[in-house]
Amino acid sequence: MRAYRILKKLLPSSGGGDDFEKAKKAIRLTRHGCANRPFYHIVVVLQKRDCKAHPIEQLGTYDPLINHNGEKLVSLNLERIKYWMAKNARLSNPVAELLGLSGFLPIHPRTYMTAWRNRQKNQTEANTSETATSS
Repeated sequence: MRAYRILKKLLPSSGGGDDFEKAKKAIRLTRHGCANRPFYHIVVVLQKRDCKAHPIEQLGTYDPLINHNGEKLVSLNLERIKYWMAKNARLSNPVAELLGLSGFLPIHPRTYMTAWRNRQKNQTEANTSETATSS
């Protein structure tokens, strides 16, 4: 009986435990990889746990560094994401941005803000280069 109580309290990476169904869950990024080579897993974790806690389920991956084709790679298991969203799992902002860019959700407002800032930065750089060449 005592071993059963101990096993009941543990939360393995495949899920389980007493409060697993009742606890709030979040879909977020967890960082893996080396110091100068980040790589992220998109996982479902209990919301109040640490980022390094065992995930309930891995839903995808994200490689933020550009590869030789000029692409940032993302893989998503959309069926499982849909399932966890139906179970009221909260999306973190970076995951919501990725899902918006993939077309699964509406585009996140931060994406529009980033694009606007990049356009402003490019315009100011173009204006400064024009004034430098005309002088």
